[in-house]
Amino acid sequence: MPRRSLVKSIAKRLQRRRATGRRFSTSSLQFRLTLELVVLSIVGLACVAGWAAWQMEQNLIATHKQTLDYVAARFPEQLELYAEMGEENGLERTIKRVSTSELMVWVKSPEGQLMSQSPTLTPDSSTIKTVTALTEVPKRPQIVRVGDRDIVLCSRVISVNGKTYGKLYLSQDVTADQENLTMNLWRLMGVSGLTIGLLVFAISRRIQRALQPLAQMSQIAGAISVDDLNGATLELRQAPDEILGLARSFNEMLFRLSGAWEQQRQFVGNVSHELRTPLSVIVGYLQSLLRRGDNLSPHQQQAVSTAAAEAERMTRMLQDLLDLARVDSGSLSFRQTPVMLNTLVVEVVQMTQTVTQRSIKVIATNDDVIASTDQDRLQQVLINLLDNAIKYSTDDANVELILEKTSEVALIHVRDQGVGIPLAHQKRIFERFYRVDEAMTRSRDGTGLGLAIAKSLTEGMHGRLSLRSRPGEGSEFTITLPLWQSPVS
Repeated sequence: MPRRSLVKSIAKRLQRRRATGRRFSTSSLQFRLTLELVVLSIVGLACVAGWAAWQMEQNLIATHKQTLDYVAARFPEQLELYAEMGEENGLERTIKRVSTSELMVWVKSPEGQLMSQSPTLTPDSSTIKTVTALTEVPKRPQIVRVGDRDIVLCSRVISVNGKTYGKLYLSQDVTADQENLTMNLWRLMGVSGLTIGLLVFAISRRIQRALQPLAQMSQIAGAISVDDLNGATLELRQAPDEILGLARSFNEMLFRLSGAWEQQRQFVGNVSHELRTPLSVIVGYLQSLLRRGDNLSPHQQQAVSTAAAEAERMTRMLQDLLDLARVDSGSLSFRQTPVMLNTLVVEVVQMTQTVTQRSIKVIATNDDVIASTDQDRLQQVLINLLDNAIKYSTDDANVELILEKTSEVALIHVRDQGVGIPLAHQKRIFERFYRVDEAMTRSRDGTGLGLAIAKSLTEGMHGRLSLRSRPGEGSEFTITLPLWQSPVS
């Protein structure tokens, strides 16, 4: 096959494969790599986001704790300084100095009486009552949930000039900071989710591009048929060295297969040609012996008759092999001419009925069906299919030949009510020497080549041969041929 036509043939097959599409397989290498990398990315981002959130929270808590520790440590010094200056209201001035809008300060006497508090607090303040109701106020700053508020709370005993002055309470509302932290955490989660989505897309696209050479190799290898072996090669560009090495090995394998297939075709053709002449001579002598064998015993006549029948069967098989060899080598020519199928099918049926003594029903459309085909080759295919239908059906079973057409193609159906073909065998029924039932085929004088020849001849005429069958209900072989298109002046 010329290289240009080979490339076109493979391209058409690839287009048909893309048109039909493929289901995404969860066991594919692309899916597994994508899933593993995505899971690793999600785990990594989750760990980073979790650590960042924990770090932000710890930094916020540490900042407030340091503030309260600093105020608690400096408060006795400020109070002692005012006491040395003789200030009677030194406690109030110290509390007012360290208090802020969020930091609340109050001092109780050793007897538990409220001595002073921040200007924004009152003796009946809910904050003071809530803190006082606690069983134990922590000495080190800690975050405590009070109602719907979050506060950093601590208490410390203060001494002035070596004497216990009272107990200092510090409370800082950090609810707003906690809300801002929560909002920042949600933003961090949103950014992490967006990042994960982008990573999934980028990883899947990158893996798809990385595996594209393998997908291309699979498509090309699946589109190469036996007829394409001679000129088929895998040509990959911008692929990794490992894949390029695999492509080179695959091309070498195709070259070896092409050589082996060519040798096999030549061997089959040569052997068939060389054996046909001596077999013809043997058949002639056996038939002559039968005609003049009046002095032969019945047993001898049966033996010679069996030998002649087997020799004739072998001759037909060799002729079939020669036809297949010619088709494989491309030396079998086809003359595509306009053929009136309405007349051809009637002639073929009449010829078959004369030979087999079987009734065959013809169902043809009233319209003229003119196909572009080779009349002799099509006649050979129809005779083969009709002979096959008669051979595998009972004497009282109907055999029909149906002719119809569509806007583009002509359809010839050969239908029988015979034994039928199981579904498991229908895909291989057109293979050479393939038999559904070896004993049954041999009992019907089959060679296993008739359907293979019919399919090869039909495809050589730019047609198609298909099968529909059910065990016990019969089979229907359909020949699809292009209609003749008259040239437009």
